[in-house]
Amino acid sequence: MADSEVEPVLSQARMRTMAIIIASALFMQSLDSTIISTALPAMARSFHTAPLHMSVALTSYLISLSVFIPASGWVADRYGARQVFRSAIVVFTIGSVFCGFAPNLPVLVAARIFQGLGGAMMVPVGRLVLMRSVSHSQMVSAMAWLTMPALIGPVIGPPLGGLIVSYTSWRWVFDINVPVGIIGAIAVTLYIPDMREEGRGGRLDLRGLILSGLAMALLMAAFETTGRDLVPASWTLAAYTAGFSACAFYWWHAKHTDHPVLDLTLFAIPSFAIPALAGSLFRIAVGALPFLLPLMLQLNFGFTPLASGLVTFTAAAGAMFMKPAAPPLLARFGFRTILVWNGAAAAIAMSLCAAFEPSWPSLVMNLILFVGGFLRSLQFTALNVIAYGDIPRARMSAATSLYSTIQQLSLTLGIVIGAATLDLSMKLLHHPIAIKADYALAFITVSTIALLASPFCAHLSRNAGEAMSGHHETGA
Repeated sequence: MADSEVEPVLSQARMRTMAIIIASALFMQSLDSTIISTALPAMARSFHTAPLHMSVALTSYLISLSVFIPASGWVADRYGARQVFRSAIVVFTIGSVFCGFAPNLPVLVAARIFQGLGGAMMVPVGRLVLMRSVSHSQMVSAMAWLTMPALIGPVIGPPLGGLIVSYTSWRWVFDINVPVGIIGAIAVTLYIPDMREEGRGGRLDLRGLILSGLAMALLMAAFETTGRDLVPASWTLAAYTAGFSACAFYWWHAKHTDHPVLDLTLFAIPSFAIPALAGSLFRIAVGALPFLLPLMLQLNFGFTPLASGLVTFTAAAGAMFMKPAAPPLLARFGFRTILVWNGAAAAIAMSLCAAFEPSWPSLVMNLILFVGGFLRSLQFTALNVIAYGDIPRARMSAATSLYSTIQQLSLTLGIVIGAATLDLSMKLLHHPIAIKADYALAFITVSTIALLASPFCAHLSRNAGEAMSGHHETGA
């Protein structure tokens, strides 16, 4: 952060109000994803398709986010954050209605892509509004308040999804978003300021948006279809070739454009680059977990959707309990120590899902998931705050677009890697359906990837983010 920048003055009450309103968008998105994960087996039966193929219902939404998020910063600056944020909530809500009426899997995928258009503008623009409104000393508290209501979605999502699927139709899981979307749009109109960064709302880098969108969509499609017999192998190879080519073209384009849609020069800031890379590795496992766990509990352990939801919701409950603890923990240990050691502990906690057995008491699985949710939430809070610590306010929208794009790519990749590992294990071990050993291999694979994040975090300076955490390293 430049020393000459003027820190905004925002009361704690105003900050909390804005954070909770913006969090209504995160609540919708998190509730939507966790309910769908619980309902996937029922949706597969309705569409007469294999449960593993239902991963496309998750990845299509995430790919849509990845394609459109790069433009979110420019759109917010061009048309005003409040108007864009409110419109995004409306689009997301309408997309939810379309999903509920989908007669088959292809139509559902199309509706999820439309829903992703709203989500791509909704979450990053909301975060941008908050980050521009608070001082650096308020960032940890603001991020905790922002994510606290959003965590209610994962808490109530799995049991609510299980209840809906058990006693009504899975189609109702999408209609839950409608009242939340209406209330959120009204609250945004009344309480969110219409801010924009002058100078960035000029001409959209359309060529960069097309190149980055093609790169992400093609690569994610290639990962999704690798070794799974969904399309001919030649199509997958062509997607890889075209995707990596688009990446190379975008890299060249970004170097020769004044205001690229994804500003890669932000990686020159260590406190941004390290959380972005380490967070990507960590989010791969976090993206896979809500996809793999309900499938294993329902299809392998024989749990009902409701019983499955009552187990998986405890991870989000642990995350909620963490939020009040984040500021004092960061003040006591600092960002680097938390990110290195808490990240390793969180990865180990995720790997314990590989040891789950149908005979285990639900209470034991609940306890493991609760602790894991606590650790993962602390890791995300630290990553999301430190990434913006040294970003000048004039570049905040560019940083939000790039960081949010990386987030969604890694979450998408997590689902893809989890599904691909499960499918590959079934083929190698000649299992017609996934058994406990297949799921165990998938959990171990993604948890190992998450564990690789800790060495990268160790490269942060000892005093990284001290203005935000209040932690001062002695002898640094």
